[in-house]
Amino acid sequence: MIVWEKSSLDDREVIFEFLYEFNPLAAEKTDAIIESKVENLIQQSLMGVEREGIQGRLLIIPEVSMIVSYFVQDGAVHILRVLHQKQKFPVGN
Repeated sequence: MIVWEKSSLDDREVIFEFLYEFNPLAAEKTDAIIESKVENLIQQSLMGVEREGIQGRLLIIPEVSMIVSYFVQDGAVHILRVLHQKQKFPVGN
């Protein structure tokens, strides 16, 4: 099961709205790719890498230059943040 935490849903909304302003199709495609890649974590929850100072693991999605932070607890994958690779990742979030 995937659990989208509020912060990750907020991140997706900001990304979608930013892209939609310039290219609605790109916004929809980017969001679909993020969703699809995150769904893969149900079967392969350890595919993300661990980084010191950042809670959980990081899933890198190179097709859309995004990074998803997540952790696994009691069989559920909790999505914490979705950020562009050029954004500074908040330490401890």
